[in-house]
Amino acid sequence: MAIDALDQEILFQLRQDGRLSNVELAARVGLTPAPCLRRVKRLEADGVIAGYRARIDPAAAGRAFEVMVSAEVSINDRETVEEFEAALTSYDEVLECHRLFGRPDYLIRVAVQDQTAFENFLTGKLMSLNAVARVDSHLIMKKLKTDD
Repeated sequence: MAIDALDQEILFQLRQDGRLSNVELAARVGLTPAPCLRRVKRLEADGVIAGYRARIDPAAAGRAFEVMVSAEVSINDRETVEEFEAALTSYDEVLECHRLFGRPDYLIRVAVQDQTAFENFLTGKLMSLNAVARVDSHLIMKKLKTDD
């Protein structure tokens, strides 16, 4: 599917505010409502727009303590890796998890209430997984740009 400049502008506007009405979106991108809605529906049907969600303020939700954790696994058979990944993705504290090429094996973004909650997550959940060989934690000082 080809995405033209109007589709790009629709996507930009929806990233800024996913709750825009079709009438407001159409006005912002310079279309009338009917063709704008057709484009949005096509972008949804083609999987370009995968869904809509609420952006949550971490501090207001009691999860302002964010840490980037790198993890290396010592056991690389398929079953162990799948179990490790299933465990990671099931944890509420994990906001993002990426498997990487090279070292480290995984980069994990964790959000919890405070340092004690992070220590509990790290020692009680992450480090208790069989595959874990090493973890390194990096406290986030300041967010410069984020897509969420």
